[in-house]
Amino acid sequence: MIIFAVLMYFVDTLFPSAGVAGHYLMTLVLAITGVIFIFAGVLHFLQAKTTVNPTAPEESSSLVTHGIYSITRNPMYVGFAILLMGWSVLLSNVYSLLLVFGFICYLNRYQIKAEEQALENLFGEKYLTYKKRVSRWL
Repeated sequence: MIIFAVLMYFVDTLFPSAGVAGHYLMTLVLAITGVIFIFAGVLHFLQAKTTVNPTAPEESSSLVTHGIYSITRNPMYVGFAILLMGWSVLLSNVYSLLLVFGFICYLNRYQIKAEEQALENLFGEKYLTYKKRVSRWL
């Protein structure tokens, strides 16, 4: 996420655009929403005593499907994407918003697919049923 935030800053520097009225309030709303998604996801994992480490999904000890996980399978990634949207709004740069979509594509390809495979291996049909019921993003 930090790499994409820095890239967004450089895009804004290279291709500045005009400010948008009310963008500070929109930035605040997006930032708060993103943080809520992230903290809710982490909290449910901690309550279930399972790993929060995205590089070790095979260490998951339980499948969390309640709370925020009944809305999205990846609330922490949704939160990061919302934070990046807020950063784009703060920068007032439509070009930097394109990098939010790049972030989502990157996560889908290089992070989430591996996590989903690990969870399918660990939890089998229970995970597949959950996957059918709840969207990857929103």
